[in-house]
Amino acid sequence: MKTQELILIQTDKRIRKIAQIKDENPPNGWIYSIRMALGMSMRQLGKLAAITPQGVKDIETREKNGNITLASLDQIGKKLNMKLVYGFVPLDGSLQKMIDKRAIDIATKIVARTANTMKLEDQAVSQGMLKKSIKAKSQEIKQNNLKSLWE
Repeated sequence: MKTQELILIQTDKRIRKIAQIKDENPPNGWIYSIRMALGMSMRQLGKLAAITPQGVKDIETREKNGNITLASLDQIGKKLNMKLVYGFVPLDGSLQKMIDKRAIDIATKIVARTANTMKLEDQAVSQGMLKKSIKAKSQEIKQNNLKSLWE
């Protein structure tokens, strides 16, 4: 097994785990929600994190607006004895599905050009043959030149 294939399998395995977590971020952000759930004031969190209450408010606002860094989230999380969890989940469900879809799209374009040329030369092929050609071409692309999928 190629190194790239092993990485793909391992990464998809990790993605499946985090994909189970639904994207349900609290409307006011995690820091605010956790602070409120713990009954903690801005002053108390500020003291714990060695920042001012205004600094806590700024961090909560930046998180709510999507302008916070991972480092800031991690730092506050550690002060709250929590771990930051971070990752990406493909909308198609897995990296393998992304690769398969992209390979089919590219193969379809390549085969369609060839089929159009053949049609113009009065050598049209059947739909079944086109589908087989697309499948074969997509397999070839995935096996021989995976990097070409992203150009």
